[in-house]
Amino acid sequence: MNHSFVFPPKSLARFGAALAMLVTIGQLPAGSSEKALHRFRPHSDAYSPVSPLIADGRGNLYGTAQWGAGNNCALGCGAVFKIAPDGTETLLHIFAGGNDGAYPFGGLLRNDNGDLFGTTSGYYGGGYGTVFKLASNGKETVLHSFQGGSDGLIPWSTLVADKDGNLYGTTEFGANAGCLNGLGCGIVFKIAPKGEETVLYTFQGSPDGGNSVAGLTRDSEGNLYGTTAEGGATCSESEYGCGTVFELTPTGTETVLYSFKGGSDGYSPGSSLLIDAGGNLYGTTTWGGSCSRCGTVFRIAQDGTETVLHSFQGGSDGETPFSGVIEDGSGNLYGTTLSGGGGCEGDYGCGTVFKLAPDGTETVLQTFLRARKGFGPRASLLLGKSGFLYGTTESGGVRNFGGVVFRIRAD
Repeated sequence: MNHSFVFPPKSLARFGAALAMLVTIGQLPAGSSEKALHRFRPHSDAYSPVSPLIADGRGNLYGTAQWGAGNNCALGCGAVFKIAPDGTETLLHIFAGGNDGAYPFGGLLRNDNGDLFGTTSGYYGGGYGTVFKLASNGKETVLHSFQGGSDGLIPWSTLVADKDGNLYGTTEFGANAGCLNGLGCGIVFKIAPKGEETVLYTFQGSPDGGNSVAGLTRDSEGNLYGTTAEGGATCSESEYGCGTVFELTPTGTETVLYSFKGGSDGYSPGSSLLIDAGGNLYGTTTWGGSCSRCGTVFRIAQDGTETVLHSFQGGSDGETPFSGVIEDGSGNLYGTTLSGGGGCEGDYGCGTVFKLAPDGTETVLQTFLRARKGFGPRASLLLGKSGFLYGTTESGGVRNFGGVVFRIRAD
């Protein structure tokens, strides 16, 4: 069987994360306008997507929704969906819970055969999580079921792959039971094409980090880069540490490239990383910066030097970014904030889509409202060759909480 994966051309390697693998960058036309391509319908449909989207060569979008569709779980077990260019949705797989897995939070990876790979978290009593394959003919195979001990539990992350079809990811908990909250600090894992799991690294909390909820980024030499939401050096905001950026070599040696200090430095990074041609890493912290819940966009140089590229101010500027950033051919970064933006119900705003120019200038491209167009974007964006940005919101849409798949034109 052919396990070779579709990767971006070398000139686009800086995109790093799998969310942008299949989309060619084009010049971005002027003018921003949001369109809801699909509104998820609670109870009769999967709903509340929190994962990034991927695309195929025909412009179809693929993602996961964490709730709904099946009746075997209290809120529905979630599903894998496909959105055609005209907005038509197809549920490719409805999770059944139990051995099949439930509650997918991470995005998907697609190979050149059209097979999709992802994780289910098993959160909310749905088990310990799985790694699954969904073949192009619709057949699902559970490649690995986590057992909750040394092999990890609750994978939130999108997977990355090597040329041999091995899959790499992280679990939030598991392994070191005495770590942090008693559930363990989590692991970095490798899944072979036939499902054999190898634990590449077990986090210890301090000083090496713990509780990774983001996907990994892999360079051409096989080194893996990621973030941990906790662990690392001690800081005033958390007794468990403010989180780290780490590197893991193919031989399993971990290096903490940076430990967040909290405050204006930011803390608790929950995003995957983008790597540029010079080896610089880009990501976001969910908390800290200009206020306790504002968040930052950061860059880590090869020598470990951190630069805060932008500190969100809250309000119209946006706040609380959970997603990573993507980049266009001119060096502009794009991302989302879960809240902020103003103009909607609630104390914190309904979220934004932002653009960060190379000189640090931020532009809010979209402010979400508590309405049918969606609100609360938690996932990274996808940049299409036509100059559109595609993403998901966790809430809004039908009955104000199903979530949407949206498209906006960037300037």
